[in-house]
This record gives sequence, structure tokens and C-alpha cells, in this order.
Amino acid sequence: MSQQVVARSKPTVPSLAATVELLKPITWFAPMWAFGCGVVSSGVSISDRWPYVVAGILLAGPLVCGTSQAVNDWYDREVDAINEPNRVIPSGRMPGRWGFFVAVANTLLSLAVAYWLGPWVFGAAIVGLALAWFYSAPPLRLKRSGWYGPGAVGLCYEGLPWFTAAAAASGAFPGYATLWIALLYSVGAHGIMTLNDFKSVEGDRQMGLASLPAVYGVDRAARIACLIMGAPQLAVIGLLSWWGFAIHALIVAALLVGQGLCMLRMLKDPLRRASWYNATGTTTYVFGMLASAFALRAMQGG
Repeated sequence: MSQQVVARSKPTVPSLAATVELLKPITWFAPMWAFGCGVVSSGVSISDRWPYVVAGILLAGPLVCGTSQAVNDWYDREVDAINEPNRVIPSGRMPGRWGFFVAVANTLLSLAVAYWLGPWVFGAAIVGLALAWFYSAPPLRLKRSGWYGPGAVGLCYEGLPWFTAAAAASGAFPGYATLWIALLYSVGAHGIMTLNDFKSVEGDRQMGLASLPAVYGVDRAARIACLIMGAPQLAVIGLLSWWGFAIHALIVAALLVGQGLCMLRMLKDPLRRASWYNATGTTTYVFGMLASAFALRAMQGG
């Protein structure tokens, strides 16, 4: 009798709460912040373009980023059953193939919104959505590589939203200076994504996923992540100085020093403090993005 009651209690359609949980709103901050930096860097007044900006923020966060989370959880359901069995799919709160259906529906909605925002945004959205699927879905499944996987995520979370925002705000190609800064911060985000892999080292090893912590060990992977985060910011400082924005370069440099102090603490116990760093050290990283965006805005005469 009890087994029959349990069977009848299993949902056949996911609840709204389960669907939102699948899309992971906490992950939307990074691309939405990058989108905001892109708007700032465009140097364009948004007083008459605010509908495009709002739509772009939704595109960067709940739509494209949400899609990437849904796709990842669907194709990672076996790994999550080991690492995090309480997640929405392995726990049964997202029953059947609903995780896949949500990912497809969000992909189509993302494309529709991006098309409305214009050709540059539509093109960037296609790239971002393709990377979201390539990251998790076979046969490519880029996340099997600790190099390609975090690189794809970093581009989706930082570079593409920045480019999309600048294009949506201006209605044109944002310019090569903006492109270089967005790409450099995308590369730096590779290190942040690597630190995210520390929480699933054992599951990655069991499932054959070659994340950097699984391949190189936690200590070495942490040092690699710090190097990948820091080097692009040094390049940003160099470019800002070369372009004549010494004050903005000094601000980014000071923020990088703050990151360095957080890195030193994290490296003493990477497995336990990686999540702490992502909650603290990355704050200086994203403020450096904003400082760089204001330099680009000044370059545009904004």
C-alpha cells in the first residue's frame, strides 16, 4: 500500500518552482552583469532604447543562461545522481523528459527575443546557445575537457553578453576595443569556471569527465585557475594604459591585487575555499569589468 501511495505521489508535470530551480536564477548574475557592462561600454544613452536593454537583460539571464543550466542538468543527470542527488532532475521533481523539453523551449524563446533585438544580437545568441548545447550534449560534450568546457562557459557568461549589450544599445558592431576587452574577461572567467568544478571532483572522475581538478588534482588545478584569471586582467591593464586610461587601469590593477590576496587564502585549502573565493574574490573581478566598461564608454565620448 505504501509503495502505491508513493508511486501516485510522483509528479508527472513539473511545478513552476521546479522549473525555476532547473534554470538556476543564482547563475544569471554573471551574464546579466556582463550585459550591463556592455551597455555602459557602448557610450549610448538608453533613454530611448530601454525596451531593448530590458529584453537583452532577460536574454542574457533567464533565457540563454537559463537554457545552458537546463541543458547541463539534463545531460548531467547521471553525474548529479552521484554528486548532488537532491538536484531537481535526479530527485524526480522534474519528471520524465521534462528537463529536455524545458531546455528546448527556452532555446526557441531565446532565439525569438534575440531576433527581435537585431542581427548582431541574433548572431551572438546563436553562438551562445550553440555553445550551451555543445558544452553538455553529446557528441561534442565540451565539458568532458577541462580546457574547452570552461572556455565555452566563460565566453557565454562574459564575452557574448557584453558584445550583445553593446550591439543592442548601439544597433551596430560595438568596435574592436570592446571586443578585445570582452574576450579577455571571457578568458579570465575560464578560471572561475574551473573553481566551480572542485565541488564535483569525485563524480567527474567516476564518469570520465576530464575537469582540471579531476585530471591535475585540486592543488595544481587551483594554481592554474588563478593564473588564467589573473593573466587576462594584466592584459586589460596594459590595453587601458596604452589607450590613455591610466586611472581606469589603476583601478583594475588595485582590484587585481585584492583578488590576489583572496587567491593566496584560497590556495591554502582549495577544495574547501574554492566556493568561498567564487563568492568573494570574483567580486573584485566583476568590478574590474565595470571599470573597464567605463573606460570604453569614455573612448566612445560617452
